[in-house]
Amino acid sequence: MAQALLSVQILPKAAKPGDDTHLYVDRAIEIIKASGVPYRVGPLETTMEGDLDRLLDVLKEMNLAMFELGSPSVLSQVKLLVDGGDGASMAHLLRKYPDGR
Repeated sequence: MAQALLSVQILPKAAKPGDDTHLYVDRAIEIIKASGVPYRVGPLETTMEGDLDRLLDVLKEMNLAMFELGSPSVLSQVKLLVDGGDGASMAHLLRKYPDGR
């Protein structure tokens, strides 16, 4: 399948009022890390790079994990770039900004 970038902001609803949703987000990032795909955590979203099918599988796994932690619902905001060339890579898109500025 095609090379892709997938950025996701996962917004699970807490199981109980007052629960810290950061625990859910931490679990989602653990899933991304364990997947082995290249990724970059940002302040508002995390970007993954790789085969489109693999990235969609990781996204699905992240969402299912939120329910396993007790979240009654999950909103995932996703941005997706699919490119047959080298445009769908973090290195390519960030080449002008090596230090992130």
